[in-house]
Amino acid sequence: MPIVSSNFFKSYGFSLLLIASIGIGSVAGVVLKKEAVLLKPFGDLFLNLLFTAIVPLVFFSIASAVAGMSNMSRLGKILSAMMCVFILTGMAASAIMAIAVQFYPPAAGVTLDLNIPAGVEQFKTSEQIVQALAVPDFSDILSKKNMLALMIFSIIIGLASASLGEKGKSFSTFLASANEVMMKVIDYIMFYAPVGLCSYFAYFVGVYGSDLIGSYLRAMVLYYPITILYFFFAFTLYAYIAARGTGVRMFWKNIIPPSLTALATASSVATIPSNLEAANKTGIPRDISEVVIPIGATIHMEGSCLAAMLKIAFLFGVFHMDFSGIQTVLTAIGIAVLCGTVVSGIPGGGVIGEILIISLYGFPPEAFPIITMIGTLVDPPATMVNAIGDNVASMLVARILGGNDWIKEKITL
Repeated sequence: MPIVSSNFFKSYGFSLLLIASIGIGSVAGVVLKKEAVLLKPFGDLFLNLLFTAIVPLVFFSIASAVAGMSNMSRLGKILSAMMCVFILTGMAASAIMAIAVQFYPPAAGVTLDLNIPAGVEQFKTSEQIVQALAVPDFSDILSKKNMLALMIFSIIIGLASASLGEKGKSFSTFLASANEVMMKVIDYIMFYAPVGLCSYFAYFVGVYGSDLIGSYLRAMVLYYPITILYFFFAFTLYAYIAARGTGVRMFWKNIIPPSLTALATASSVATIPSNLEAANKTGIPRDISEVVIPIGATIHMEGSCLAAMLKIAFLFGVFHMDFSGIQTVLTAIGIAVLCGTVVSGIPGGGVIGEILIISLYGFPPEAFPIITMIGTLVDPPATMVNAIGDNVASMLVARILGGNDWIKEKITL
């Protein structure tokens, strides 16, 4: 029992600390009321540090990951099928939450006197889509306002470095080293997170009232049931598509250990060993599971897609904006999939995804701490869906590459 308790606090200790600091800040806001504005500079300091570090972190993490890739043959087919599965399942998760928030708006009843971001409707234009993908000047890419363009540029740099072989090896080493440095920088900044978030929530509650706190309960009442239903019903459907009844039986027979591991560790990466073991027992070819599951642990996050859609809908409600219409919902699904695939593979991807949502829609910086709390509260079930989604995704990839009878052939060997 002491070991279990120790592992629990090791996994969730910092999240509990953040929740506690936000609770303390909220109480302070209720007590101080309008005077809580005096604490806002301490929150601004945290945001400024984070926003300053985020651009080099994104660049070095993506560029170093791509530069470190090597060797492709059957791997190319596996990767192609894998990305199709990752994107389609991410879209499915995002669409389910998009439908859910239409019936149960997570921020209904919240009345905060915040400025509505200008230009959100114009985001749909082709000109702004181009601006989101690329910038006219190198100096423009060194800004959190152009996160998507920065990611694309980072991928190109990584590909160029990898393609040069030995000539690009020293540069690839530099990228990897710089990535480690920036990860450590983020670790240092996060030491200040409890103070920063405590201060910001004191300011929000004191100035804007306690309506914000009640809305979080409403968001969780929506997220937890949807996630649990997705875990049981969507994954069963995917296993059935992959290998009919046999696939469903083999999936649920072997998936409980990695599910519990994901909940206990709050880490998709920590779940890789038990996930691989479950995949092996299910009958998934090793060359598929050993590629899909480790990569999926960093760039395939269906739980994060569900959370990203919730965050977007929540911010639309907080800023009194209409979250309806085909274009609005499809744009949100696209952003949610981006947050649950490309962005999720970056260290601190949850934070970067939140910044991406804010920057693409043009929300003010004050929106960041509002959705940070959502990310913290949904972490346990989101991690379980993220990790187990990789297992069932490897089954779907095996179905694509091996045909209808792949699982029967594997079991009889």
